[in-house]
Amino acid sequence: MPPTIRPTHGPAIRTDFPYETTREDVRIPLPGGLKLYARVWRPVTDEPVPALLEYLPYRLSDWTAPRDWQRHPWYAGHGYASVRVDVRGHGNSEGVPGDEYDATELADGIEVIDWLAAQPWCSGRVGMFGISWGGFNSLQLAALAPGPLKAIVTVCSTDDRYDNDVHYMGGSVLGVDMHAWAATMLAFVSRPPDPVYAGERWRELWLNRLEAVEPFIHTWLAHQTRDAYWKHGSVCEDYSAIGAAVLAVGGWHDPYRDTVLRLVEHLDPARVRGIIGPWSHQYPDRGLPPGPAIGFLQETLRWWDFHLKGRDTGVMDEPLLRSWISASHPPATVYPELPGRWVGEPSWPSPNVTPQTYAFRGEPALVDSPHQTGLDAGRFFPFGNDADLPPDQRDEDAKSAAFEFAVGTGGPGVEILGRPRVRLRLTVDAPAGQVIARLCDVAPDGSSTLVTRGALNLSAREGRDKAVPWPEGATEDVEFELNGIGHTFPPGHRIRLAVSSAYWPWIWPQAASAGFVLDPSGSVLDLPVRNPTPGDAPIAFAPAEESEPLEVVFPETLEPPRPERLVTRDVAEGIWRLEVDPKYGGTRLYPDGLEFTEDALDTYTIQESDPLSASAVSRWTVRLHRPELGWDIRVETSSETTCDAENFMTLNEVVCREGEEIVFHRTWEKSIPRTAG
Repeated sequence: MPPTIRPTHGPAIRTDFPYETTREDVRIPLPGGLKLYARVWRPVTDEPVPALLEYLPYRLSDWTAPRDWQRHPWYAGHGYASVRVDVRGHGNSEGVPGDEYDATELADGIEVIDWLAAQPWCSGRVGMFGISWGGFNSLQLAALAPGPLKAIVTVCSTDDRYDNDVHYMGGSVLGVDMHAWAATMLAFVSRPPDPVYAGERWRELWLNRLEAVEPFIHTWLAHQTRDAYWKHGSVCEDYSAIGAAVLAVGGWHDPYRDTVLRLVEHLDPARVRGIIGPWSHQYPDRGLPPGPAIGFLQETLRWWDFHLKGRDTGVMDEPLLRSWISASHPPATVYPELPGRWVGEPSWPSPNVTPQTYAFRGEPALVDSPHQTGLDAGRFFPFGNDADLPPDQRDEDAKSAAFEFAVGTGGPGVEILGRPRVRLRLTVDAPAGQVIARLCDVAPDGSSTLVTRGALNLSAREGRDKAVPWPEGATEDVEFELNGIGHTFPPGHRIRLAVSSAYWPWIWPQAASAGFVLDPSGSVLDLPVRNPTPGDAPIAFAPAEESEPLEVVFPETLEPPRPERLVTRDVAEGIWRLEVDPKYGGTRLYPDGLEFTEDALDTYTIQESDPLSASAVSRWTVRLHRPELGWDIRVETSSETTCDAENFMTLNEVVCREGEEIVFHRTWEKSIPRTAG
């Protein structure tokens, strides 16, 4: 019988599958007696089938439930046991939370994989998939090589926890997400188990969990260079340890996309494939901007069928790397779809890509950017919201030293694929500082579209594992890469490289930095220029489809919508304030009766001439309410990060209420020395 497809404005909804499916919630035992909460979708069949695991701290019974229902039933309908598990100390799992990707989380993951492989309904072969956290631990568990784990699909993940995650960029503290993500996780981990799923012990589990909470930012700021803490879980330390076949997927608007390039370069070509599309930090089938979406579930099914069922699906005949090359487009904070095309590379580095050097011209320039430079950077983690992406960069360019290269009118333009690199000759009169380089596409009307960017903490110029002060007044050449991108600069446009000494709130400003002098005579831009050939094989994907969505209701409220990104300026004081609403979900009503509300606001403030004025504040309010049970929980958290010349100062607070009773209240206040940040 042919499948039934119901078209929607997003992915097509599939309602008929080769297999009927069942669903049950189970508890997976761990050594020591603890149990992890899991939801299992299985095909109705007498034959054992492979299992697919998604392993996350993000609460399967509420927060990820809508997304889970888009894919786990789909996989079950195609002959796989698809399993979603809450990490220890999160959601409805027992135990207390630990640090992200700690040894306990990974050891538990191996136990889960072995448990799945031993079930009578499992063939003994296991795959693992996930996006972000789930993509991270998929890679990390693959590097531990448990026997049953044969293949993974890792989406928007990293192989390098120090230099390609939410903590540091180019050796600099990521002010925007070091703080905001730590604040987000504090609000996440403080939420209680749900009595409908966790049973009568929910309150005991919750209070034990709260007593163990420690704000992540304490640990992250305590390790300001790439030391053993960051090497743990960074699979780039030994790519050869990865025992499973790896399908690595990313988006050009996701901060982790360079991991895909490194994985296809360093893993065995017989066991890896990469896909990079135009997407944000989302699964590629969801239809969230920027598109176009692809039939991601169908593509992963080809991967699973080949590696877990031994079927020749042709998936390993695809190019090693399939990537989207965006056509030039005007600046905007959201694009439903970007223009462009798919291309395939037989290897990486690709024989189709050749470095092309552009030498700077002009006289030495003083670069001393005002500290609000960077307010138009856009969101570090675009999620497909209306204000995620960078607006026109002309204002940012004016606060930078800009070098331009004309694209001739007599050819096809300049197409790039990969990581641009800059070499800059700098003279610095301070022991510390940072340099930020942005590559922009400038149209004939003067509009400037951000293409990609990179940053370097000058103390990290000799390696991310050390902090080397700059000899005051010295001139040195520094080199660093920008994030990978696929883009076409058309004829008549200009390629602009804009160099600044500040990029707030992405980069936390150095205490003693006073800018630098940039000497064009010793500075170059190397672009990875792709030579399009008539022989490029066409790359195509099936249209996106998903399973029947969970019927979650998002009610309208009487409150007017808050701006996603709001910049205000105190003209007299020179103080700039950026308010960001992350818009993770707002209020929603679940079909099991749960009323769930969350509200968050991140605020970044700086005085334009004072690097020590930088301040980041996040406030969260979460309510979980089951009227039929009289269960009403409120979690309020507040997180602040500030600095002086010698220290970062953090202040975190958690208040939890059951009804009107405060059942937990704790404040953490900490001062952490600035060793490299």
